[in-house]
Amino acid sequence: MDYDRLFDDAIDAVKAEGRYRVFVDIERQRGFYPKAVHHAGETQGKRTVTVWCSNDYLGMGQHPAVTEAMHAAIEATGAGSGGTRNISGTTHYHVELERELADLHGKESALLFTSGYVSNDATLSTLAAVLPGVIIYSDELNHASMIEGIKRGRSEKRIFRHNDLAHLEELIRADDPAAPKLIAFESVYSMDGDIAPLAGLCDLAEKYGALTYLDEVHAVGLYGPRGAGVAERDGVMHRIDIIEGTLAKAFGVMGGYIAASARIVDCVRSYAPGFIFSTSISPVLAAGALASVRHVKASGAERAKLHEQANKLKAMMRAAGLPVMESSVSHIVPVLVGDPVQCKAVADELLFEYGIYVQPINYPTVPRGAERLRFTPSPAHTDEKLRELVGALDTCWRRLKIRRVA
Repeated sequence: MDYDRLFDDAIDAVKAEGRYRVFVDIERQRGFYPKAVHHAGETQGKRTVTVWCSNDYLGMGQHPAVTEAMHAAIEATGAGSGGTRNISGTTHYHVELERELADLHGKESALLFTSGYVSNDATLSTLAAVLPGVIIYSDELNHASMIEGIKRGRSEKRIFRHNDLAHLEELIRADDPAAPKLIAFESVYSMDGDIAPLAGLCDLAEKYGALTYLDEVHAVGLYGPRGAGVAERDGVMHRIDIIEGTLAKAFGVMGGYIAASARIVDCVRSYAPGFIFSTSISPVLAAGALASVRHVKASGAERAKLHEQANKLKAMMRAAGLPVMESSVSHIVPVLVGDPVQCKAVADELLFEYGIYVQPINYPTVPRGAERLRFTPSPAHTDEKLRELVGALDTCWRRLKIRRVA
């Protein structure tokens, strides 16, 4: 068997579609976000670029409160946690962080995971296993980690059209009224930038006796008076049974979590292999995340500036005739290209000609024909940077003859 040929064929198929992914080697510069050094190889050397695709939405990964807390933690405890949470891996930093997250979301308890992907996968698969006969209703655009968790749980599942409450109710009404039910959805959908109708989803859950599972990874830190997410902003946080979030985006560090009742958290803690058998996040990361959550809860300045800059950028792009996707009502700014080869060409030209770094978003992250550039302005992206970006995009669109209607 020629295994090398099989591997080569698999990669060649991706390349033939124009969606082969290339890692861009960058080195962030502390204190100068969103600037970074691009290591472009032997022929082109190093150059400074502006990062436009980071999920460190508020720049908290470089905030002094966060970096100082991490420095102090590594001096106090060393680098790693030394084990799983059940075997020496529960430090006081983990305990404090879980308390802070539970308070953020108005829940009795919280549980840390190594990433947001793992928290979704482990929690949803565990809920399917411990709720006999449960039917899970999942939005068709839910994140891959949610889809994987639901698949691994092997429960009955129904996929409802994106944000379509009527279709969801139609599916629920067709099922056994006595069966346990769980509705899984996100708040901010990160590729389109649209937001779920949380109140309506809660209404249906209460009407039909279903649990609610909300992924707030692209919303925590960014919405609501204390940054608890869209559920806080919309006044429905108390109606959500399980809130899942990340420490790797607006909070700028690493890790994932759920917040829920003490009973639900204890059940997941006791049954989820993805929690039980994983070494806990480093206490250094936990200390940084703790400092970040506390700062973001108390300060709305970063949130306000983020939304101001995102709204400005969308308005400037529309004025220039660039195809900003109309679905985007959040801080995310997706610009439709519709072709993987052109999408990569624009990204390369922006990087090498203008020092602007954004990654093309291709299948399977988005459907074929919906390829796009996804911009994530931050409080540190100045008006001058916004103008530079829009001008460069306008030139690229003209030169490459890309359609301008979203």
